[in-house]
Amino acid sequence: MENEQMFTRTVQPVLDVNEKPKAGQWVFLSLQHLFAMFGATVLVPFLTGLPVSSALLASGVGTLLYILITKGKIPAYLGSSFAFITPIITGLSTNSLGDMLVALFMSGVMYVIIGIAIKVSGTNWLMHLLPPVVVGPVIMVIGLSLAPTAVNMAMFESSAEMKGYNLSFVAVAGITLLVTLIVQGFAKGFFSLIPVLVGIIVGYITAILFGIVDFKPVAEAAWFQFPDIYIPFADYQPSIHLGLIAVMLPIVFVTVSEHIGHQMVINKIVGRNFFKDPGLHRSIIGDGVSTMFSSIIGGPPSTTYGENIGVLAITKIYSIYVIGGAAVLAMMLGFVGKFTALISSIPTPVMGGVSILLFGTIAASGLRMIVESQVNFAQNRNLVIASVILVIGIGNMMLNLSDLGVHLTIEGMALSATAGIVLNLILPKR
Repeated sequence: MENEQMFTRTVQPVLDVNEKPKAGQWVFLSLQHLFAMFGATVLVPFLTGLPVSSALLASGVGTLLYILITKGKIPAYLGSSFAFITPIITGLSTNSLGDMLVALFMSGVMYVIIGIAIKVSGTNWLMHLLPPVVVGPVIMVIGLSLAPTAVNMAMFESSAEMKGYNLSFVAVAGITLLVTLIVQGFAKGFFSLIPVLVGIIVGYITAILFGIVDFKPVAEAAWFQFPDIYIPFADYQPSIHLGLIAVMLPIVFVTVSEHIGHQMVINKIVGRNFFKDPGLHRSIIGDGVSTMFSSIIGGPPSTTYGENIGVLAITKIYSIYVIGGAAVLAMMLGFVGKFTALISSIPTPVMGGVSILLFGTIAASGLRMIVESQVNFAQNRNLVIASVILVIGIGNMMLNLSDLGVHLTIEGMALSATAGIVLNLILPKR
């Protein structure tokens, strides 16, 4: 897959993968990873309506499961996946919670199946199925399809119905975005790792000054509280909805491709070939098992986090114990009732402000993949594939087969990914 010289270590680590930090440093080193993942991990349940505490608990447990499955050899943190935000929002608006969580569980199962297939037959088939000309535009669709959500949160008191334009909301969102951009562009050291978190904190303080924060739920919440999770058959009735499952599966292929990209970066940073030991298949299966656990308790699907990979690169601390410590801290936060209530009290314009940057970054990362892979748009084949993916995805085209007697609807991002995969397979290479 990659030339072995790409795994040659260029710098000596402060702590290697299996080295333990000193007791006095452990908590602080783990807090860095907690802060790096926190803003994005909490944002996903905030946008989708899923419980924040379940996302934190799922993030921590999922990361520990990942470490276990990868034999404690890959220093990666798993947080909430942005790729599934749109299908979760649209799915919950028209289907039951049981339908949605089963569909998310099946996306985790698909991860496991892909991992087993990679173990048996390698990755060439996956690279053939998902070249950059398909994955890049689909990632752009993921970001751009979320753009209205971010903008509506920044402008309207009722963002779901786009009602009640509020200039104070726009001001709070603008300040939040500006602070995030300043920290992103100019901050040094530790603060450069947490621009989203800093932006949310400053935005929250600004929202307090504008009088749009309700502290009543925070005051009423208990300090210690069992996480707000969904229990199968008690809080929801699991049910199979083929249409929702069909929506999730094409997205899985895209996120698996993104997962492989993250692993390539970790390989280069740490200087080891994790594709061989413990194996790429274990990494993907670990991600899938984490997603399966998260869906069972009502959390969003998980993915390896680029933010935490950035922490690895900057600190040169690759210790799996530090990653595990961050996972334990995330789980503990899920049990602090006032903390989760405080997160839930963050007004929508604050999240709208940071979302403008985050969702735009997702779209730009798809464009970056196309550029770095040197996709040649002078070739009509590439131009056609990218064009169809972008228009179907951003236009939110729908394929409803109910008239044919099949209870199946595929739309937007999932349909664009499916169309891209099919076009890549059938269009001639010349």
